[in-house]
Amino acid sequence: MSDKSPVSSGISGLDTILNNLTKGDNVVWLSPSIKDYSRFVAPFVKQAVQDKRKIVYFRFASHENLIPEECRSYVDEHKLEAGVGFESFTKEVYSEVERHGKSVFYVFDSLSDLLYEWVTDAAISNFFMVICPFLYKLDTVAYFAILKHYHSFETISKIRKTAQVLIEVFNREGTHYVHPHKVFGKNSPTMFLPHECRDEENFIPIDNSYLATKLSSTLCAVNRSILNRRLDSWDRIFMEAEKFEQGSGNRSDSEIVNRIIKALMGRDEKILSLVKKHFTINDLLEIKNRMIGTGFIGGKAVGMLLARKILYNTNPGKWEEQLEPHDSFYIGSDIFYTFIIYNGWWDIFMEQKTDEGYFSAAKRLEELIMQGDFPEDVKDEFHEMLDHFGQYPFIIRSSSLLEDGFGNAFAGKYESFFCPIQGTRDERFEDFIHSLKKIYASAMSEDALSYRIERGLKYEDEVMALLVQRVSGSYHGYYYYPHVAGVGLSYNTYVWSKDIDPDAGMLRIVMGLGTRAVNRIEGDYARIVALNNPSLVPLSDKDNMFKYAQKDLDVLDVRSSGKHMVSFYMLDKENIPFDLNWIAERDFDTMRRLADSGGEVKDIWVLTFNKLLKSKFPAIMSDMMNTVEDEYECPVDIEFTLGFLDSESYVINLVQCRPLQANASDAKNIKVKKSAGDKILIETEGNFMGGNVCDYIRRVIYIDPTKYSTLSTTDKHEVARKIGEINRQMTVKKKFYTLVLGPGRWGTTSPELGIPVSFSDINNMYGLGEIEYEAGGLMPELSFGTHFFQDIVESNIFYLAVFARKDGGFIDSEYFKETDSVTKELVDVSKAVEETIRVIDFPKKTLYLTSNIKTQKLRLFIKHSS
Repeated sequence: MSDKSPVSSGISGLDTILNNLTKGDNVVWLSPSIKDYSRFVAPFVKQAVQDKRKIVYFRFASHENLIPEECRSYVDEHKLEAGVGFESFTKEVYSEVERHGKSVFYVFDSLSDLLYEWVTDAAISNFFMVICPFLYKLDTVAYFAILKHYHSFETISKIRKTAQVLIEVFNREGTHYVHPHKVFGKNSPTMFLPHECRDEENFIPIDNSYLATKLSSTLCAVNRSILNRRLDSWDRIFMEAEKFEQGSGNRSDSEIVNRIIKALMGRDEKILSLVKKHFTINDLLEIKNRMIGTGFIGGKAVGMLLARKILYNTNPGKWEEQLEPHDSFYIGSDIFYTFIIYNGWWDIFMEQKTDEGYFSAAKRLEELIMQGDFPEDVKDEFHEMLDHFGQYPFIIRSSSLLEDGFGNAFAGKYESFFCPIQGTRDERFEDFIHSLKKIYASAMSEDALSYRIERGLKYEDEVMALLVQRVSGSYHGYYYYPHVAGVGLSYNTYVWSKDIDPDAGMLRIVMGLGTRAVNRIEGDYARIVALNNPSLVPLSDKDNMFKYAQKDLDVLDVRSSGKHMVSFYMLDKENIPFDLNWIAERDFDTMRRLADSGGEVKDIWVLTFNKLLKSKFPAIMSDMMNTVEDEYECPVDIEFTLGFLDSESYVINLVQCRPLQANASDAKNIKVKKSAGDKILIETEGNFMGGNVCDYIRRVIYIDPTKYSTLSTTDKHEVARKIGEINRQMTVKKKFYTLVLGPGRWGTTSPELGIPVSFSDINNMYGLGEIEYEAGGLMPELSFGTHFFQDIVESNIFYLAVFARKDGGFIDSEYFKETDSVTKELVDVSKAVEETIRVIDFPKKTLYLTSNIKTQKLRLFIKHSS
C-alpha cells in the first residue's frame, strides 16, 4: 500500500506554504545558481538525518558537494560518470533506486551539469521522465535542480508535468524568493504566489499587485534574452558554432568542434579521430540542418559522411565531378529513447538489459514497438522531411551507435526499408512510420541480440539512429532503380587466380537495387570483379559465365511499398533509360540456335558488365577504396550505386562505408613438413578465403551431396537443424577446430540450392566448405561481400569452395563416405539424415589444412605417420 505521509523540508516557512512535502514527491528547484539550490538542500538533509531517514546522494556534477559536512557520514554517496552516456547513466540510477527500495530520500546534483556531456535537452528531460515516476512509485522524496536559462521552455514543461513539486528560486538585491509553480494534490489561496524568504520561519507571500508588478519588472529587466531561454542546449551550441564560423565567436574552434563531434558522431575513438581530422565546423552545421531530433547520427551515417569527406579532402576536383551528391537526413538517437519513454516502456527496456530478460523482454518490446506512437512535434518534423523528398523514393536505414565501427559491422542484423509509394501525403507518412518502427523493432531481434553476445557487446549501450537517403536511380515506367549497384572491398581475401592482387580490392555488382549484391539470392548471381584484373571471372569459360549471370533484378514499384523482383528478360529493353551495352551483351550463340530451330528470333541479352569493366570504372573504384583505406589504416567495405548520365558518362553514389575485418595474416604457428605418404582429402587452386593458414583439424562434418540431393525438403531442413545442434555443443572460446563441408550454398533459404542454415548454426565452426555437385544442381556461390560472408569474415571462419571439375580441384568423397561417423553419438537423427551427415573425428595433429595466398594452393590432408 502506498505511503503518502507528510515530510518536512527542514524549513518551517516552506512547510507552511506547501502544507509539508509528501512521500512520493519529486521536488524540482528551478534555481539561478547551485548556491541557491544548496540553501534548500542543507536543511532538507539535516532534517532527514534527525528523523533517521535513509538518504542517498547522486553525485555526478563538477559543482561543490551539496551535503553539509556534518551530515556526510549519514548519507550514502553514489558517484556517477555522465560521460558514459544517457542510457548507461540512467540504467545505473534506476538500478540503485531499485536496490534501495521504498521510502528512501534522495538528493541529486544539478541536472543542468549533465549538458556538458550529453549536450541535448532531450536527454535531460528523458532522464527525468524515467526516474521521477519510478521514485514516486517507491514513496521516496527526491530533490533535483535545473538551472535557469539553461534549458528550453519545452524541456521545463516536460519536467513540470512529470514532477510533483516545482519551485522557482530567485533573488533581488540580496533578498531571496521562492515561487511554487506546481504542488501536486494541494492548493491554497496564496500557495502559488512568490514568497519573500525573510527567515526560516517566515515566508511572506507577495499578495498585492504593486509589489508583484515591481518584482516582476525587475526580474524581466535582468533576463532580457527571451530567445536564448527558449533554445535547447543543442541549438545553443550550434549557434555558437555558427558565430565562430562567421568570425564572431568567443570560444576556440577546437573546443566547439570537440563538443559537437562527441555529441553527434558516436564513441568509437578511431572514427572520432578521423572525424576531427576531416570535418570543419561548417560540415557539422550542415549535418545539424538535416537532423530530426538530437543525439548521435549513428555508425552508418558517420561512415558514409566520413568516406566522402576523405575523398573530397584528398582530391576535391576529381571526386566532386565523379560522385553524386548525397541528400540524406538523420534521425537522432534521442528520438529512439523518446519513443520508448513516450510509450511507457522504460521498465521493459531496463528488464531487457538483464541476463534474465535479455531475450524475453526484447521479444515483448519487438512486438510493442509496432504499436507505439510518436509525440506530435516529432511527427511534424517527419512530415517536413517527407515533403522534401516529395514523390522520389527514399530508403530508411538503420544507423545504430555500434553499427559499422571498427570490429563490429552488424551487417544485415538490423533492417532497412525502401519507401517508394507515390500516394497521398498521408499514405506516404503511414508507410514511412511503419517502416521506421520495423527498424526500431529489429534492434530487439534475436539475430541482432545474439550477434551482440558473440561480439562481446551484450552490456554495451546500443541505440538506434536512422539514416534516410534518397534512392539513386531513374524511372522506367512504374519501376525505379539504379542502373548498377554493388559492394566493394578494398582488400580481396577471396582470390581464385594467381593473377589477382588482393590489395587492389574487389567488387560484387548487379543491375538494379544493391540488395542482390549484399544477399545470397537463390538461382541468381552477381558479377564478381577483381579490380586489378576485371576481365577475370571465377568460372572462366563463356558458357559458365552466361549460366551464372544475374537473371533478375530488384526494383521499386512506385505503386506499392518495399522492393520487388522483376525478370531482366521481361523488361522492355528498348525503353531502358540508358545504353544497355554498358552492362549487357547479346548471346549470339543462343540466338543462332533459336533461328536454326525455327524459333522466334529476338535479341537475348546477358548481364556481364563487360563494357563497364573495360572503362575507367574499375580504376576509379580501386582508387576510391584505397584512398579511404589509407586514412582508416585498415581495409574498408563500401556500398555504392552507379547511374549513367548519357552514352559516355556516369556518376557514382557512395552510400555506405565501414571498416572491413579482413584476415590477411601470414601462416600461423604450426609448421608441417609434407611427405609423399600424406593422404590428400581436398586440394584446390584458389577459391578460398581466410588468408595463409596451417592448422590441424579435429573434426570434419561432411554432408554427402548424393544423399542430400535425394532428401525431402523437410529432411533437408532437419540437416540444417542438426548441424546447428552440433555447432552449439562447441563454444567460441573452445573451438573444436571443426570443418563443415556441404554441397551448394551454405546459408541459402532454398534447400534445393544448398544447406539452409542461419549464421548462428555455424558460428562456432573453424571452417566452412561449399562443394560443387553438378548432378544435383548444387553449386557454390563466390559471394564474398554479402552479409552472410561478412559474418564469416568477422568471426574469422575459414572458407573454401571445391570445384572438382576445374584444374587443380579434387575431393576424396569416398573417404568421407566410408570412414566411421559419430553422428548418432552427438545428436538424435532419423536414418536418412544420419546417412547424410557424416561426422568424422581425427586424433590431434593428424589432419591439416594449409593455404597460401601467393601460390593459391589449398590442401586438406592426413599426415603420414612415420
